[in-house]
Amino acid sequence: MGHKLKIAGWLSVGALAGALTTVSLQTVARGNMAPLPLEELQQLAAVFGMVKSDYVEPVDEKKLITEAISGMVSSLDPHSQYFDKKTFKEFSEGTSGRFVGVGIEISQEDGVVKIISPIEGSPADRAGLKPNDLITKVDDTPLKGLSLSEAVKRMRGEPKTKVVLTVFRKDENRTFPVTIIREEIKTQSVKSKLIEPGFGWIRVSQFQERTVEDFARKIEEMYKQDPQLKGLVLDLRNDPGGLLDAAVALSAAFLPDNVTVVTTNGQLAESKFTYKASPQFWRRNNSNDPITRMTLATGGALKKVPLVVLVNEGSASASEIVAGALQDYKRATLMGSQTFGKGSVQTVRQLGPDTALKITTARYYTPNGRAIQAKGIVPDVMLDETETGNVFAALRTREADLGKHLSNGKEAEEAKNPAREKAREEAMKKLEEDAKKPLAERRLPEFGSDKDFQLAQALKQLKGQPVKASTTLAERKVDKKD
Repeated sequence: MGHKLKIAGWLSVGALAGALTTVSLQTVARGNMAPLPLEELQQLAAVFGMVKSDYVEPVDEKKLITEAISGMVSSLDPHSQYFDKKTFKEFSEGTSGRFVGVGIEISQEDGVVKIISPIEGSPADRAGLKPNDLITKVDDTPLKGLSLSEAVKRMRGEPKTKVVLTVFRKDENRTFPVTIIREEIKTQSVKSKLIEPGFGWIRVSQFQERTVEDFARKIEEMYKQDPQLKGLVLDLRNDPGGLLDAAVALSAAFLPDNVTVVTTNGQLAESKFTYKASPQFWRRNNSNDPITRMTLATGGALKKVPLVVLVNEGSASASEIVAGALQDYKRATLMGSQTFGKGSVQTVRQLGPDTALKITTARYYTPNGRAIQAKGIVPDVMLDETETGNVFAALRTREADLGKHLSNGKEAEEAKNPAREKAREEAMKKLEEDAKKPLAERRLPEFGSDKDFQLAQALKQLKGQPVKASTTLAERKVDKKD
């Protein structure tokens, strides 16, 4: 291919706002470094010396340097990060979809760790942890003031070891401890079923190393059950992203051969690239291509079957690439709510054998040139989460809400929207009222269940029946950064 295929690393419990990062492992090219600002570096050295000599107690030199690097990188945007030995190992393990921990995706909100979602079937999921729960302590250590990577370190550990999380649940206004036994998390990224004769549902919850193979196998099984599928729902709700090559492969499964799926653009020549619907962009080590196999097995049915794609505020990065490509080619009807807006590319450059720098190097663009960053993908049909409405949508965090987020790069940014601030206030009041209701009445139905309102609307869309579209949701424009 003449280039280094960018892949994405899944941070598992460390996925910032559920958004996954696209990366390529490279070594820093020392010969290409920009001239160094000597005066500022002298100041840095002076501060380092003063801390070493004047601080009230001895300070570890390596810790000082590590924290200085971490601070420099974290000041850029929410997705750039310095990896020390332990975090780099965790990051590298993450792309396989296996790690030892409690099984949650988290972000940071006002210095406190917030749960984006528990991973299905994980110890955290079985313990009843919920999206928007705040983790205030891990064992006896308060998390306020710690970095996200430090919080991740404390939740990770050896298999069969115990960890106690102190959780504050906003909607119940209570704090309580949860004891969890760590285990190896093996995430199942693809689920599928026939909703009814002629109509299928396939859910991709993350884009991992096995996602393409699992997706192809599930489609083959579905067509064996019902060779005459009249419609398919691709469910990308709360999919925080993952491997870029997997996203390109899934897009290609539905699109004509060799069309553009996504482009990237940045300062470096290698950051300017076009990914197409061709096996060379996702096949690894000359292995068999599951997408080609599936296409032959199903007679190319997936390229023609009527398709609805479900997305929401939790659909980020790789899932936005798929949604944007299918929408641009009018291959699918997108339904749900505006996606997260994580449209930046992170490159991981190794600094040594076990340390690395993850740095934002490019932005993603859909085939029609639309920028995903801080905007996301706007569905063709807006849907509420339930039949009774979607009042809590105003409380959900998106890329544009994150401090220091990268600008869109294309569209002019607008001032903060007072109407949205008012909607957030109303949603908070509603949240307080709902906290008084029994838990069963407040929990949203499981994706893919017979009580899944959005899935029911997607099925109606495929059948040509009237759909109950949202009357309150509207496109959210790009906001100015604070």
